[in-house]
Amino acid sequence: MSTFIKELIAKKISQLSPEELLTYSKQYGFSITNAQAKTITTYLKTHHIDPFSADNRAKMLQELARITDLNTAKKAQKLFNEIVKSHGLESLFY
Repeated sequence: MSTFIKELIAKKISQLSPEELLTYSKQYGFSITNAQAKTITTYLKTHHIDPFSADNRAKMLQELARITDLNTAKKAQKLFNEIVKSHGLESLFY
């Protein structure tokens, strides 16, 4: 079951659209521009992201901080941790 869930999560990340990202940013209190949303989603589509690897997540968040700013990257990390915890998926990520 965890392999199936991991594949779904990875696929969703790689298929995230700028519009979806902007919707999530508003929903969760992020401040990003249309251009940043496009840059982030392009990055996610063109780089293999393994969200289950702590090192890979750290690199992804560093890139997010470069694209947006450190505060947005920290919010994203906090949100990611909250979502993982709320869905009981800690064992897949930590």
